[in-house]
Amino acid sequence: MTGRRLFCAWFSLIGLSIASTLLALPVIEPGLQWGLGIAVFVLAWLKARIILAQYLGLAAAPFWRRGFEISLACFCTLLLALYLVPLIF
Repeated sequence: MTGRRLFCAWFSLIGLSIASTLLALPVIEPGLQWGLGIAVFVLAWLKARIILAQYLGLAAAPFWRRGFEISLACFCTLLLALYLVPLIF
């Protein structure tokens, strides 16, 4: 991994962390909280993809990266569904 790629990954992680923190700050109407929750989950999923691809070196192994991304997407979808169940019912 080159220093430039590592810096870009680190900068992206910092940006996504700041974005998720800013989304969690405002107090909004109770009916709209689910939208912010979904946005925070999506940002966490993007951060996990960056960590897997850049820091674990899966960018160089497309087959393994695809497998990890599919399992990560399934896991994040499950977590999102568990988050939304109490809000829906």
